Amino acid sequence: MCQLSQDLRRPIAVLLTRRGQVQEIIAGADLTLSPTTMAKFRAGSRSLRGLRLIRTQLHDQPLSQESLTDLAYLRLDLIGVLSVTPEGTPGNLYLAHLLPPNEAGQLCRILKTTPFHQCPIVFDQFIEELEAELQQARGTHTVGQGGESALLVSASSRSRIEQEDRLVELAELANSVGVTVIDRMAQRTADGHQRYLLGSGKLKDVLIQTLHKGADMVIFDQTLSPAQSRAISEMTDIKVIDRTQLILDIFARRAHSREGKVQVELAQLRYVLPRLSGKGSQLSRLGGGIGTRGPGEAKLETDRRRIRDRITHLERELQQFARHQDQRRARRTRHGMPVLSLVGYTNAGKSTLLNVLTKSRVSAEDRLFETLDTTSRRLRFPQDREVIVTDTVGFIRELPQELVGAFRTTLDELREADLLVHVVDASAPDVDVQISTVVTILDDLNLGTIPRTLVFNKCDRLPQAEADLLCRRYAAIGISAIRPETLQPLLEHLAHRLAAVLPREGAPPAKHPAPLALASRI
Repeated sequence: MCQLSQDLRRPIAVLLTRRGQVQEIIAGADLTLSPTTMAKFRAGSRSLRGLRLIRTQLHDQPLSQESLTDLAYLRLDLIGVLSVTPEGTPGNLYLAHLLPPNEAGQLCRILKTTPFHQCPIVFDQFIEELEAELQQARGTHTVGQGGESALLVSASSRSRIEQEDRLVELAELANSVGVTVIDRMAQRTADGHQRYLLGSGKLKDVLIQTLHKGADMVIFDQTLSPAQSRAISEMTDIKVIDRTQLILDIFARRAHSREGKVQVELAQLRYVLPRLSGKGSQLSRLGGGIGTRGPGEAKLETDRRRIRDRITHLERELQQFARHQDQRRARRTRHGMPVLSLVGYTNAGKSTLLNVLTKSRVSAEDRLFETLDTTSRRLRFPQDREVIVTDTVGFIRELPQELVGAFRTTLDELREADLLVHVVDASAPDVDVQISTVVTILDDLNLGTIPRTLVFNKCDRLPQAEADLLCRRYAAIGISAIRPETLQPLLEHLAHRLAAVLPREGAPPAKHPAPLALASRI
């Protein structure tokens, strides 16, 4: 190798397996592994790739920062740089290897420089001891049974404070599906930044930190474009997802009704379709046969066609749900029953309020997106007036467009509302942001003209003076849904607001079946 480097005046590297077989030969200083090698030799946060690199260099210099980055980024067993003498013979040998996670935060250890013929490393023994150290360091972070861990990343032109606030919310989303957050990173970038969202160097640093800290995946706060997703997947075999994928996963876990499951699957397929891509020749085989796939049609195109067919089928099914909803709304109109819809940011306490008002038992956990399916209950006011109270899916900032489109039939319930009750978590640190987010989404859905009542929930978590000041500032009503005695002002306000439409003009008198709850009992 040294003689060849001398003749070519270029460095030469060999990538060796643990059995001593040559996996790749690389001419030049750039180290990029082929897709075949990346697929065959995978690296995890608690394991190495099983490859070591030996590279020649024409000048007698210590290991560069670039070489150490390659060592950490690719999770190599060992990296060695061998200097070439003017005579074309081996000179000094520079070696480095990775370290398990440690308190000092040191990524790797650089060994003492030695002449090539005095190399102190017995590789078999060395790699066995290193792997044992890595396995012993697995318990650095406590991860739930069968759970995963993640490093969160925000890359945008927003201020550091805004990015930190968004990462807090992203951590809540991750925790709600059992993902343990190991660390967070925020990076200010220009809008529309590069193919990796981050610069390639910064992305390598993120991936290195992910592996070194033992995380299983990287979660970006921003939605990755199809091109960015493909570019990042080609760069690493670490699982990398974005905020939209995380929200879609939460929705998939929480959907219980058939309608909810259909809407979530539709959103997932619409997200996946433009990001579907083949990797290598395994997806380019040709096939014939009538009724299966066209002659010469690649498997990738077959997959895309099947997804499009499935999307069409789900859209037809949603149209049937929409017709059923239209029939239910028509029955409400005939009976002259106004509709009061609860809207607001996710985890603001809408389902809890519905349960207390109507003595229902709708699932109401303290976590994001607990409610996905529309729930309607009857509420009778003390004046023997009855209304329908509807609880719908909560909103979140930058709600994925795939979800907005798929949940069209659910959100259409809001169009029939006579009054929207905007429920806000008074204890949230970003109340202004949450309120403006909900108002913006309502305007985007052309629901801004429907009368709204602003209600601050969870006021019991604030000092009384602070809660009163907040309510005066926004002209809102303060309540605590878990304390029924605080709801009387809200009931009186709702009765007053709905008086104008109770009963509707020309509607037959309502037949009052046994109500689920009496507001007068609260």
